[in-house]
Order: sequence, then C-alpha cells, then structure tokens
Amino acid sequence: MRLAVRALPFLVLPVTLAGQAPTDTVELNPVVVTATRIPTPADAVPVAVTVIRGTELRDRGILTVAEALRSVPAATVVTTNAYGSQTSLFLRGGQSNYVKVLIDGIPQNAPGGAFDFANLTTDNVERIEVVRGPASVLYGSDAVAGVVQIFTREGRGPAQANLTASGGTYGSGALDASISGGDGRASYALSVSRFSSDGLDSINNQFRNGVFSARARFQPDARTGAALSIRYGDALYHFPRDYRGFVVSNNQHQLERGPSLGFDLGHTFSDRVEGRLTAAWHRANYQYAIGKNGPADSTTFPYASSDWITRTGLDARANLRLVPGNVLTVGTALEREAMAGTTLDGSRSRTTGAIYLQGVSSPERPVHITIGARLEDNERFGTYATYRAGVSARLAGEVRAIASVGTGFKEPSFFENFATGFVHGNPDLRPEHSRSWEAGLEYRSPGRAVLRATYFGQRFVDMIDYDANPPAGEPNYSNVARASADGVELSTRLMPEGRFTIAASYTYLSATVTRSGFDSSSGALLAAGQPLVRRPKHSAWLDFAYGPAHRGTISLAMAYVGEREDRDFSIPSSPRVPLPSYVRVDCAAALDVVSPRGGAPGVAISGRVENLFDHPYEEVKNFPARRRTIFVGGELRFSGR
Repeated sequence: MRLAVRALPFLVLPVTLAGQAPTDTVELNPVVVTATRIPTPADAVPVAVTVIRGTELRDRGILTVAEALRSVPAATVVTTNAYGSQTSLFLRGGQSNYVKVLIDGIPQNAPGGAFDFANLTTDNVERIEVVRGPASVLYGSDAVAGVVQIFTREGRGPAQANLTASGGTYGSGALDASISGGDGRASYALSVSRFSSDGLDSINNQFRNGVFSARARFQPDARTGAALSIRYGDALYHFPRDYRGFVVSNNQHQLERGPSLGFDLGHTFSDRVEGRLTAAWHRANYQYAIGKNGPADSTTFPYASSDWITRTGLDARANLRLVPGNVLTVGTALEREAMAGTTLDGSRSRTTGAIYLQGVSSPERPVHITIGARLEDNERFGTYATYRAGVSARLAGEVRAIASVGTGFKEPSFFENFATGFVHGNPDLRPEHSRSWEAGLEYRSPGRAVLRATYFGQRFVDMIDYDANPPAGEPNYSNVARASADGVELSTRLMPEGRFTIAASYTYLSATVTRSGFDSSSGALLAAGQPLVRRPKHSAWLDFAYGPAHRGTISLAMAYVGEREDRDFSIPSSPRVPLPSYVRVDCAAALDVVSPRGGAPGVAISGRVENLFDHPYEEVKNFPARRRTIFVGGELRFSGR
C-alpha cells in the first residue's frame, strides 16, 4: 500500500496543473462499421455494440487490447499471470475461439478460431469496435459469439510525430514512436513500438513484443478511395510453469511473429451503386521450445515445434441504394487457409467460397430492419448456411426496442482435422455452430446519457471434444457436446456535464453444458449440467473519468468478477474447484504540460496504477495474477503547424 501512496502525486498532479479550457466531449452515439459493414449510427444498430476510442486508451495508459476489453459488458478476459502469458476472451459465455478478431478488416485468428490476446497492443489504435452476437453472415467462420475489430489511426492535418516512453513494476517498459499526417486526398500513419517485462516468476518469465503498424489512405477523386494497412508483430514469451502451475523449466518459451497486409478499394458508380473490394493476407509463425538445462527442468523433456499459418482472402461487394435510405449489400468472398510445419504430418490447406446478402433499411425510419444470409462452401466440410435478422423500433421519445436472431459457425482447426501420431485428427468433423437471440430496451438522452438492458440466449451445438481413449483406429476428436449461455446485460454511460463521464455495467450469465463430451464425470470440462469453466455468473464494471481541462484527465475504474469454476490440474483427477470472486481497482492520470509550439515539442506526462489495493486473485487456478502494478511515462509531441 505504501507504494501506491507514493504514486498518488503522479495521479493528482495533472489536476492541479491543468488549465481551465473545456475538454472534448465523449461521443455517445458513434458511427460503427463492424455491425453491418456500412457506416451506421450506434442508435440504429439492432445488436449490442461497444466502441472504445484510442484517445481514451492513451489517456488511461492502457497498453493492451485485452485490458481495454475488460470494460465491455459480457466480456470475460482471462490471463494466466504475467505479461505475454496466454490471454483469452470469453464473450457472452462462448468458447475462447468463438470471437472473430480483425485489424483493419484483416482476420487474425488461427484457422479454427484460436486467438491469443497477449500480444495485441493498443499503439496506433484509432478505435475498437466490439459486436456481441453472431456475425457469420458478414464474416464467416469464427464469428460465433461476436467480433472484435481494431481500426488503426489515419493521419489528419499537418505532419506530426510522437515519442512515448514508460516504465514500471516487474521491470516493465514501453516505447512507442509514431508519425502521421494527411489531407483530403492522401494520409499516412506509422507506428513502431516495443514492450518488455521481466515477469512475475523469479526465473524464465521475460516477455518482449515489437510491433510495426502503418496505414495509408488515397482518394484520387470524390468517388474513389483506397486504403493500405500493414502490420508486423514479433513477440517472445518465456514461462517456467507447466499446465498445472508448477515451476518446471528455466528455458521454456514460445514465439509468435508474422505480417498482415490489407487493401480496401471503394468506388461510387452512382448515387445508387457503390462497390468495394477488400483483400487480406495474414501469415504467422508459432514456435514452442523446451529442453533440459539444469535441475529446474528435471520434470520436462526436450521438445520443439514450429508452424506457419497463412490466411488469404478476397471480398467483393456492392451496396445498392434502390430505395432512398435503404441499402442492399450483395457480396462474395473467397478465402484460402494453410498450415505447414512440425505439428502436422505435411502441409494442409482448405479453400472456402461464399456468397451473402444483407438488407438494411433507413435508420431514419421509426422501425429499422437488418436482415442477411450467407451460403458458405468449404472443400473440407461442404456447404453451410447462416442467417441474421434484427429490428430496432423507436417507441417514444428517446426510447427504442431492439431484437435480433441469428446463427454462427466455427470450422475445426487443422490439428483437430489432421493430427497424426499420438493424437489422431478427424477429417470428417462438422463445424461447431450456434443459434442466438437477444432483446432489449435502450434510452438515449442526446449528449447526456445512454442506458441499455439486454437479454440474450445462445445454444452451441456440435461442439468438438477430445477423447483420450478412443476405440482402436478411431479419431480423438468428434462433434459430441452442446452448451447454452443465457444472460442479462445492463449498461449505462452518463455525461452529467461535458468534462465528467460515468460508465457502469452489470452482467448476469448462466453458461451450462447441456450435453456431455466424451467424459461425463462431474469434474470434466464438458460435463452435462455443469457450468462452462472460467465464466463468472456475476460481473460488473464501474468507471469514472474527469477532465478538469482540455490538458488533463483523471480516471478510476473498478472491476468485479464473481465466483466461477475452474479445474485444478495440480491434482491427478483434475477436479473442478471454485475461483473466489475479486475486485480490482485501477486509476490513471495524464497531463499535457507544454503544447507543441513552433519548432519546440510538446510534453505530456502520465501515470497508471493497476490493482491499486494489491488484491491477490487468480483468473486461472494455480496462476497468481499480477499484483499492484505502477506505470509512469512521458511523451514528446512534434507538430508541423
């Protein structure tokens, strides 16, 4: 607690030094793209959407997307312990591989939906859009429980450059350099960042993550626009613990690196017809290695793997405005996935083609309708159809009712299909799929408040499970299990005056296995009647942000995560055990000390404390979470003005 007291001056100082000019207001009705793939006001979208602005992340010193997502209703972020450790997102009770992750429209998931949020940083982020509910109609596989899309920054105005450095607990340090600029015809934004940490354990727990990100936009005329996005990440994480939480190795490590490229071209042919072409390419190398090296490795055996995963996709669509205000989208998509390396016996690939339709009525109408369907043809599992329909109806004044239904699916991973050796894959696996619905009421007071209550229900069918002892010659993986996830989301965002914002949410979730996997014992991962692990029944978020002036902000956030079940793999039978509830309090402050002027740079300082009261807790059994963590940093801002 003494360390937190010493840090408080860094958080209070910006308030006392800031000037008295009014701060920028928070946008309570942002335009969102991810929900329908056409710009739509948030108050016209018939599904739950959360938008997190990049400026908010920087004001609060949030370095990773995973930390940012903790504020999203019905989003449970689970990390083992140190920076760089496995980090998963469970959205509305779905599996951790049920969320599609996009960066500027480029899919980041491994084939089969897996995605580790540990290496996804917030540098160069313009905004994050989180759509809850199935979105396979627009995005195909993996969008079962929702979509997380990160939009990187676009350059605006005269050339400017920023250099940010921060450091703190656990030997952690961050460095970010960016440059941007642009006008109505062209713009650019580039960022290079590095984050490193010594970790929580006394040996072999170092993490380093480097990211290069760039985005360029071109608009040769009023009807044509194009954007090019490039990203390269290189993350190395050392960890001494095995799956039981025991410290066993002083040289175990994993590496993830690779580039992403995206290109988006749009042209307006007339007032009624717009065409868009999107191309995406993502390639990632995943490495894992361990070897005996001293007494700390006495319980391990030498092993190494290296796999390359590639996703290449094209999406072409036409937005037709046949009736003023209404948009009919006709699209086709083609994607090829490939995996090669040491995990599989040889290289594997699959190609998917799809056609989709979506109709969106005018958001100006009292009743706004969205309806769509997609037909997917995969060379491995055949043809699959999904649909989605939603309605938004204005009842009276600022109140509207929302309802939607839809389906989603997730294809098997290459390992589940084609593993050989000790584990036998099943090439005949079907996709896992879901049926979902939601209904809610929303109240919006222009510029002052948003209050929303939503009930949702999901049914997960054909869930893939692992059989440790199959009959001779039979595969280890089959579509056998089912589960349900029902819940209520309550959320509000208030601006009682322009410089003060309050955000709060509460989620009740009942996520239960309804049909057992291969192991039906009560301690199994997929046992009928048992809750899905690591999903709290009750969770809540409370956030205060105050900008006493345009040059300073302070914030305080409190997260409550209720009791949930996990498995204790340190015990031979791996029984289910409860994880106690916990409350985590974070606070942050930022101040522009000097504004850029002439050739002189501007100067800003910031401070952030996570887990202010040093509360011990676990998000995964036998993996203690980070205790009190303090970051202090500074920024130089150069402007061409």
